[in-house]
Amino acid sequence: MQAFLKTGKLGAGETNKLPGSSSKEQRQLPPTPWVEKYRPKTVDDVVEQPEVVEVLRQCLSGIDFPNLLFYGPPGTGKTSTILAAARQIFGDMYKERILELNASDERGIQVIREKVKSFAQLTAGNTRHDGKPCPPFKIIILDEADNMTNAAQSALRRTMEKESHSTRFCLICNYVSRIIEPLTSRCSKFRFKPLGREKIVERLSLICKEENLQAENDVLVKVYEASSGDLRRAINCLQAVARLKGKGAEVTVDDVLEATEIVPDKWLDELLEVCESKDYGQAEAFVERFMTECYSTTQVIEQLNQKVLYSSTLTDNQKALIGEKLGECSYRSLDGCSDYIQLINICCAIMQAYKLSS
Repeated sequence: MQAFLKTGKLGAGETNKLPGSSSKEQRQLPPTPWVEKYRPKTVDDVVEQPEVVEVLRQCLSGIDFPNLLFYGPPGTGKTSTILAAARQIFGDMYKERILELNASDERGIQVIREKVKSFAQLTAGNTRHDGKPCPPFKIIILDEADNMTNAAQSALRRTMEKESHSTRFCLICNYVSRIIEPLTSRCSKFRFKPLGREKIVERLSLICKEENLQAENDVLVKVYEASSGDLRRAINCLQAVARLKGKGAEVTVDDVLEATEIVPDKWLDELLEVCESKDYGQAEAFVERFMTECYSTTQVIEQLNQKVLYSSTLTDNQKALIGEKLGECSYRSLDGCSDYIQLINICCAIMQAYKLSS
């Protein structure tokens, strides 16, 4: 190893491995996360989002490729869709024709002036390494573009115009309102909707079959409930449960609750029963007991909001009063306030709402 340190090359008889590790350990690669393993390889593999899939399918058939703006909640397939389309377009030249930047890390005007502008100015041929025809342009993907500064977005506007003959841009964001109007007007906008229960359960069922994991439909539905329409979160949740149980094991609803932050319904039902009794002492005792379970207060608020919203016993006025307090406590909890105080506040608001019916 001394020869390597001095000359930058391996000496005779030496192997390129870490100290203290065997060659067998070096060859063994870590398992691929399921999110990457089951990422769509083609546009047709994208779950739902029919509008953008149809547009990209037309682009792949020869129609010019526009600048794109994908927006919507996380985990709905925005990045996976453009990457799958790029693989189909460029084939073995995929890595050469793509520049992918995460704008939450590289979001200043200097990045636009240096990385983006220099890559956009490169010319591109119309044939691939394998001899097949290839569009004479490159694609720049700016993920989380809503985190870019206004100065960087303004600088990007001129680059999009000037290099339109050789470069296409795909902006990806969660909130389209944070993208300046001159950029949105230069892109074809597509909203990615949260995935429905059927589609997520269908994809999770396919993964279970591939990974030899036994899970009933009600288990996959519980995973969907934990993900709130976020397919990436659902797959990560399923993989966490699989690691907990082991390969080939049967997964139950309790396993999903154990591996995720979902609050069991029994706690929420008991909270509503305690509040309906209008006894502040019982409410305080319940909150103190509940705090020992270490559930997330924001998760409690989210699930409680759904339970109250679809309740058949509460009036519209009661739902409005409770919903207003849940929103207020959610903001305070995210701002770092005491979870104990916020739960007490919620219980008091629910008890006040129940008093309206008496």
